[in-house]
Amino acid sequence: MTTDFLIIGSGIAGLTLGLKLSKLGKVTIITKKRKADSNTNWAQGGIASVISEDDSFDLHIRDTLECGVGLCNKEAVRKIVTEGPAMINELLSLGANFSHKDGKIELGKEGGHSVSRIVHADDLTGREIENTLLEAVNNSPNIELLEYFFAIDLLISKNIKSKSRKKFSSDECFGVYALDVTSGNVEKIIASYTILASGGVGQVYMHTTNPGIATGDGIAMGYRAGCEIANMEFIQFHPTSFYEPDSEDKESVYLITEAARGAGAILKTAEGKEFMKDYDPRGELAPRDIVARAIDDQLKKSGNKFVYLDMSTIDDEKIKSEFPNIYKTCLQKGLDVTREPIPVVPAAHYVCGGIKTDLKGRTNLKNLFACGEVTMTGVHGANRLASNSLLEGMVFANAIYKFIYSVYTERKPVNASKLYDAVYNWDDSGTENAEEWILISHDKREIKELMSDYVGIVRSTYRLERAMRRIKMLKAEINEFYYRTKVSVELLELRNIVTTAYLIIKSSLKRKESRGLHYVTDFPVPKDEFLTDTILKKKNP
Repeated sequence: MTTDFLIIGSGIAGLTLGLKLSKLGKVTIITKKRKADSNTNWAQGGIASVISEDDSFDLHIRDTLECGVGLCNKEAVRKIVTEGPAMINELLSLGANFSHKDGKIELGKEGGHSVSRIVHADDLTGREIENTLLEAVNNSPNIELLEYFFAIDLLISKNIKSKSRKKFSSDECFGVYALDVTSGNVEKIIASYTILASGGVGQVYMHTTNPGIATGDGIAMGYRAGCEIANMEFIQFHPTSFYEPDSEDKESVYLITEAARGAGAILKTAEGKEFMKDYDPRGELAPRDIVARAIDDQLKKSGNKFVYLDMSTIDDEKIKSEFPNIYKTCLQKGLDVTREPIPVVPAAHYVCGGIKTDLKGRTNLKNLFACGEVTMTGVHGANRLASNSLLEGMVFANAIYKFIYSVYTERKPVNASKLYDAVYNWDDSGTENAEEWILISHDKREIKELMSDYVGIVRSTYRLERAMRRIKMLKAEINEFYYRTKVSVELLELRNIVTTAYLIIKSSLKRKESRGLHYVTDFPVPKDEFLTDTILKKKNP
């Protein structure tokens, strides 16, 4: 299998880029489940963009920088903000049906934003964007979208046969090994350019708003291949996910969008007392890290398992018109949100760190690019401003396209067809089919419990060191199991989950301060000496 452009992931970043690159050559998009399975599809809130007359680029930039607590790359922030309106227009031109009011795009408000600037499609914005992009991709003759293809590892120099290896640099990417889940065969896919757009890491934790696919695959693959990984300590917990007694046994929990608080919903203790103003003068509209820590503090003080989000402060008709999916879903769970408060608890939601890229979406490996949640572009810093992520995915997909377009005709890329025979075929001789699948499910649950208990919203050095000792042991055991067992989706995901957990813990131990999403009881205040990114890179990939 050879292609000009290989994209791993079918969310907003991967599909946007695929559509653009299809003007230059053959695009192959692989996704490990169905093409619509992505974090994008689950995004309720929307896309932050300067649209209204009372908004400005400077205001949006200021809000983003303030939320990022000193760690944002100002150039990256300015890039996404100033290019935001053009991205909205691109989606509109493709047929995206955003919510309108009085003939204009309706703009919502979320925590950390000083004005209303959230472009949305009711409370299912991600689904509208995903469907719009998929329809355009399906109609493109230059794009091949392969479902149930699980990328295992990036192809680098060690995967080139020794007699051909000297022709290539040691820090170059040539494509991936991928498991064809349907046939069970492992294929090598050779590409002139490879782009990681594989999403986030939520499944590393017990409670997450992310779908089951979010197992840190791209970040783990990138780390194993020698990519620089940055700022993995900054895990954003969404303050308000629907609490259910059996939620620990569920793959993901239901998210109650930030826009509900923007519309006037109030957080209350189980006894009905409002508490957010005790933590921040902005109350419910404080950034997510502050709201999540406030809820966590309330739960630890009371011993309760949840707090309440009271939407009855919002007009009944407004709830039904602006939050129809939340209203319907809660009704199905036996709750009328116009009358009754919603039990909520924080859940792992977004990783602000990932594969480090420059403003053109380039990684430190030649011909390997990345965009979307899998990256650390510098936009989010120590805490992501609500609804900046979909925008970032589109803007950096566009940046990759513009860079490749500028060099594609001048600089001859890797000839995928000629390289195919120089790359080793996948060799699983000597491996066996696993009979003890209980080991995988047990290890997965142990990692999720470990991360939730020791590497959650509030951390301590003691907890982090304890977590590191255990994760190193699990990582060694899983690695040994991987090399003697034929690959499967469950095993590959477990391998990536434990690698991602290791990166989060290691990064957390390196940052001896509290900043944004990283709160450590031993070091409760920010320190100027840590106004820098945490970079990890594997030796001898």
